[in-house]
Amino acid sequence: MLREYILKFINEIIKMFPIKKNRCLIYSSYGANYGCSPKYVSEYLVENNPEIEVIWVFNQPEKYDIRGVKKVKNMSLKYFYYLSTSKFIVTNFRTPVEFKKRDKQIYIQTWHSSLRLKMIEKDAEDTLPQNYIKQAKEDSKKLDYLVSGCKYSTEIFKKCFWYDGEILEIGTPRNDFLLTIKEKKIRDIKDNLDIGDEKILLYAPTFRKDNNLDIYNVDYERLLNGLEKKYNCKWKILLRLHPHLINIMPEIKLENVINVTRYDDIQELLAISDILISDYSSLMFDFTITKRLCFLYVPDLEEYQSKDRKLYFNVKELPFKIAKSNDELIDKIVNFSNEEYNKSLELFLNKIGSYENGKASQKIAELIKNKESVNLK
Repeated sequence: MLREYILKFINEIIKMFPIKKNRCLIYSSYGANYGCSPKYVSEYLVENNPEIEVIWVFNQPEKYDIRGVKKVKNMSLKYFYYLSTSKFIVTNFRTPVEFKKRDKQIYIQTWHSSLRLKMIEKDAEDTLPQNYIKQAKEDSKKLDYLVSGCKYSTEIFKKCFWYDGEILEIGTPRNDFLLTIKEKKIRDIKDNLDIGDEKILLYAPTFRKDNNLDIYNVDYERLLNGLEKKYNCKWKILLRLHPHLINIMPEIKLENVINVTRYDDIQELLAISDILISDYSSLMFDFTITKRLCFLYVPDLEEYQSKDRKLYFNVKELPFKIAKSNDELIDKIVNFSNEEYNKSLELFLNKIGSYENGKASQKIAELIKNKESVNLK
């Protein structure tokens, strides 16, 4: 109760300061990282619109050295000041209850996927905590723009987001990177991870409600042997568990398996990967635009749908090969047909009505620039 009174007092005091029409406050995953779509909107603004002052909110700002942006610590007095005086707010998760939007502010929600397999928000209301549902409903009232990566996502947002405002059908800012990345950047990312000329497989599953690690029982040694036999070259496997599991992630001692769970930007990992293995994560849909191979390892398919989350798609009707055991996974990879996959992928992208063209960040920056020029008085 005391905390609420203090926050209310701080918000009332800070409202006395004017909104800065060229100031944009950005954060990702509630301040946990520098990544996802907010990162790519930020980088475009810094590179092309230096007149826009970009503020980033971090839980640990000392971890980051980012050109062209100002960093503030989450929940600090500076955070509340910039939150209240920024004309633009850009994030990929629900804003906290402490954000009391002012009349002249513009809130742009990028969300954290281009399309999703797991049901979200109102569609998953019976599986979500009541305090989150309350926060989500309040957040939707503050929204000015919601970003959509495809027609299918637009329809999902319309029925489940507690929002009836404008949806920007422009693609996903974080996917711009996958469509425009240069070879030098790929080399830089690999060097940072100490990877040479090996091919890369990324295993990136989502979390389960019970945080059970046993479900991620991929046989890495057999997988590496199968890959090297099929492709006649060396491979490395990157393991990227969901951020929810950072504090309990397993220790990996195999030479050619690197645990990259703490790596902030998953798009960089997708960009350098030749193959993706996932399960119910929306990453599979980002990866489709690279036209590279994706497999789903889902040993708990029926249990997941009954206990964790219902799905928007029948997994068996997706363009990706699915496996419920290590034997199946190795077999699917070794006997993979590129021709069949490419046809299925093209049909799927047409079905969902993808908007991805590498220019989503530019479109948001143009919106910010145009709105910034409007007189606030």
